[in-house]
Amino acid sequence: MQAVRFHEFGSPSVLVLEEVDLPVPGPGEVRVRVAATSFNGIDGNIRAGAMTGPFPVSLPHVPGVDVAGTVDAVGDGVTGRQVGEAVVGFVPMVPDGAAAEFVVVPAEVLVAAPTAVPLADAAALPLVGLTAWQALFDHGALTAGQRVLVTGAGGAVGGYAVQLAVAAGAQVVATASARTAAAVRALGAIHVLDPAADLAIDLGDPVDLVLNLAPVEPGQLAAMAALVRPGGAVVSTTVWMPAPSDPERGVRGVDVFVRSDAGQLAELVARVDRGELRVDVADRVPLAELAGVHRRAAEGRLPGKTVVLIEER
Repeated sequence: MQAVRFHEFGSPSVLVLEEVDLPVPGPGEVRVRVAATSFNGIDGNIRAGAMTGPFPVSLPHVPGVDVAGTVDAVGDGVTGRQVGEAVVGFVPMVPDGAAAEFVVVPAEVLVAAPTAVPLADAAALPLVGLTAWQALFDHGALTAGQRVLVTGAGGAVGGYAVQLAVAAGAQVVATASARTAAAVRALGAIHVLDPAADLAIDLGDPVDLVLNLAPVEPGQLAAMAALVRPGGAVVSTTVWMPAPSDPERGVRGVDVFVRSDAGQLAELVARVDRGELRVDVADRVPLAELAGVHRRAAEGRLPGKTVVLIEER
């Protein structure tokens, strides 16, 4: 089969398309014929060698932690998954990923794929959708009637976060660039601020939750605790900078490390199929162009969520 792999850590140029052996599912595993994976920032960090501590991948390594495809084979002891079934999942980060024609994954991470969007587009959902869900509800404890600030709302995680927060009955204030501000408003944000705004002034009333998805400066991140009401939280995906807290006012600082959760992913899929959650795909590229996707991401030139298509041969 064909797969994109890197044999050493480094720049996007280390990614090569090559022929590799077809993987065989072991007990509790499923082999998926991949329709698509997608690019996530963590893929670039792992490829660059910046995540060898938490994710000690073996070389050569196949990237791609999102998968959408069809079940091709099942290992011993697998129940609930059938050959030919369309599935979607969040692949564990250390084993080989889904930038290949086939990938072997634990059966427990897979759920039935949404039917309301093309199967390949469903690869845009798992990691970013789960990140938004867990940030808002598992860590932020967001409930109806609360007010949440989502910074970097124009990104892939931000789009899902705005939609999920609005659906939960929260009021959403967001920061987004001029290019994405209209789209963020369309998702339900009641007020969209420029990323350069002075939040201490322009935000107005305090919020119950800050969800920081933007690569802000350390001082900007530290100042976010003051934007939160007593008892609230600052939840941040910029884990290289600890989320700020204010113990005297009971403001929690939480760093998000997304985890695979099939139950949560199944709920996200159900919302997509009910028309309650929109899956946005900015670009679709063939597997052979994955190195270029990594390059554009490193240069800050990706237009949004990019799906990587794997065509059957």
